[in-house]
Amino acid sequence: MTSELHEMTAAELGEAYRTRAASPVEVAEACLGRIDALDATINSFCLVDHEATMAQAEASEARWQDGTPSSALDGVPVAIKDLLLTRGWATRRGSLTVDSAGPWTEDAPSVARLREAGAVLVGKTTTPEFGWKGSTDSPLTGITRNPWNKSKTPGGSSGGSSAAVVARFAPLALGTDGGGSIRIPASFSGCYGIKPSFGRVPAYPLSPFGTVSHVGPMSRTVRDSALLLNVISKPDARDWHALPETDTDYAARLGESMKGKRIAYSPRLGYVKRVGPEVESLVAAAVKRFEELGAQVEQVEPPFGDPSMMFRNLWWAGAGLLLGDLPADKKAQLDPGLRRMAEEGAALSLKDYLKSNAARGTYGSQMRQFMERYDFLLTPAVATPAFNVGQLSPLDDDGRAWMAWTPFSFPFNLTQQPAASVNCGFTTDGLPVGLQIVGKMYDDAGVLAASAAYEAIDPLCDRVPQGF
Repeated sequence: MTSELHEMTAAELGEAYRTRAASPVEVAEACLGRIDALDATINSFCLVDHEATMAQAEASEARWQDGTPSSALDGVPVAIKDLLLTRGWATRRGSLTVDSAGPWTEDAPSVARLREAGAVLVGKTTTPEFGWKGSTDSPLTGITRNPWNKSKTPGGSSGGSSAAVVARFAPLALGTDGGGSIRIPASFSGCYGIKPSFGRVPAYPLSPFGTVSHVGPMSRTVRDSALLLNVISKPDARDWHALPETDTDYAARLGESMKGKRIAYSPRLGYVKRVGPEVESLVAAAVKRFEELGAQVEQVEPPFGDPSMMFRNLWWAGAGLLLGDLPADKKAQLDPGLRRMAEEGAALSLKDYLKSNAARGTYGSQMRQFMERYDFLLTPAVATPAFNVGQLSPLDDDGRAWMAWTPFSFPFNLTQQPAASVNCGFTTDGLPVGLQIVGKMYDDAGVLAASAAYEAIDPLCDRVPQGF
């Protein structure tokens, strides 16, 4: 059974531990063995600590043997994105400017909840520097590659997490999403990822990019992400934006019917000019599956215009705040594109920043009113399939170009709604494409239920990239 342990989902592992068909130690050994053997080809991890991981696995095994597991995720391996503080491990955020010496004495809230739940942390996953773009490469860790085609990017900024999940290095991973950074790599890598409602998963320290930034689960299956959200959504007083605690079981609604659900389908969001033809075709076919499930689907384009400039100003200003005061020798170590962004953000006027923030408020209000008529909004997750590593964009090579191919993701960071990407098919070149499912604000359980309904009728989550 050991050779198959890496294929088991988090839900399956919990049952295997309960019946003693498998042990946390065996599973940790299997995952670490795969990382050692295969990760050199894709570079999804920037830190692996065998000793610490195995100590956690041994402690979990003792709890299962005593009949006292801490949670449904006790003993389940989880990969942690290297933007999230992890006690005892350096969190360098993909940057040469961060000193590895630390001290690293604190866990981010999501990591702390995982430790309390008994999960086994298998390492830190790669990210572009400070999570600034939608592909994963950095001056610190180099290029991370897509398991489906190693000449392509896995997306970003949670590209290390998506690649690790798809390569079966761990069934679960944490991602962050400030402009699509969970949904972009979920689409490019063919896994599942959900950006929960803002504040659903507590964050600390708060992102310098402000209230567009979310923390969320990534996994192969929707159920696994629901189980992970059950854990990481628990409260933490350090985040003053955190939503009130609820007793919601996000896995409980996964069998919910889509019959009679009101769904808006927007292939262009009213302003997107360029979408890859295979992306459009696969997403349109996926939308029809919801009609087969009994949903009432209406094709409609929200009439609110293009929010790109307001997002650009808010995101660039965050980069200026984060990096604008670095000494010259440190700035010279930054990714050139990030350095340019930080310089432009630092030069942004207070008036322009406040105007963008006010425009965001109007945009968010309009979108919430629009969603009063619908249970869900469906769009492509990304406008293009995965493109070649080393590129900032397959469209235009400039410092703002990543926004041109991610027009479907960042609007919902502005509005703070829950949004997920579920694999809806493969291009003729064998690259995954994601369907984005957006829900009403706070209806994270509904987005998970809609995702599970689609996954059940078009199950692609068991496909394995060649060589993995």
